[in-house]
Amino acid sequence: MSEDNPRLGAAFAVTAGALFAVMGSLIKLAADQLPNETIVFLRNLVAVALLMPLFVGRHRVSFTTRHLGLHVARAGFGVAAMYCFFFALGRLPLADAVLLNFAMPVFIPWIAWLVLDERPRWQVHVATALGLIGISLIVKPTGAVASLDGLIGAMAAVFAAVAMVVVRKLSSTEPAPRIVLYFAALAVLISGIPAALSWPAMRPTDWLIMVGVGLAATAGQLCLTRAYALARAAEIGTLVYCTVPFAAALGWLFWDERMDHGKFVGAACVIGAGVLANRWRRG
Repeated sequence: MSEDNPRLGAAFAVTAGALFAVMGSLIKLAADQLPNETIVFLRNLVAVALLMPLFVGRHRVSFTTRHLGLHVARAGFGVAAMYCFFFALGRLPLADAVLLNFAMPVFIPWIAWLVLDERPRWQVHVATALGLIGISLIVKPTGAVASLDGLIGAMAAVFAAVAMVVVRKLSSTEPAPRIVLYFAALAVLISGIPAALSWPAMRPTDWLIMVGVGLAATAGQLCLTRAYALARAAEIGTLVYCTVPFAAALGWLFWDERMDHGKFVGAACVIGAGVLANRWRRG
């Protein structure tokens, strides 16, 4: 049952933001030693190991589905988003990669229009323009390599937006536990093949880092879920963006990464666009 406790909900939302920033930092650390394919696979494998106990014994939930194709599509786009996001984390400043990923709400209305025939409100054009300006300021297309890495980071937001739209379509007929478990299982299968082809020699510290990635990601999702149960989405949604300053602080502390004036403006544009897109899409 949901409760009305905005302060506690805000605390859970901020904690989720910090945990997501920690997850990104650990992935960035792992990227120095491990191939991207291995990181994505182990992230999904740890998630399955952590999620399975939550659903064991729930016999009232049937995992028989008539929408296997949609589940596969959701997993495919979700894994593609992970590949792009983790790639960006390994090559861009931490805050930049996180910001590009947070551009996802800007793309959701347009993808929903194409997939679900949900015509976006005219105000969404403003959010889209603002988001694209922010992305261009972060990507900085003047440098060829930086531009390519940044564009791959931005594609993470596009793929994640497609996955979220598919989840919305699935949610009309499928229970949440079934959607979660199908994604976890299919993500392991999809990411397992490329990981097997490029499996490196794993050190004990690599395993510890990847377990930390899975723990931080799962704990962050649980905190965010709890936050939405304690307070209204309008009160919680914007607090998720606290991941950005946490990521900027960790990037500065461990990698001496600094944001220039252009990136500060780009960050404001992306965050503002995400907030507006979410508000107008629900309005």
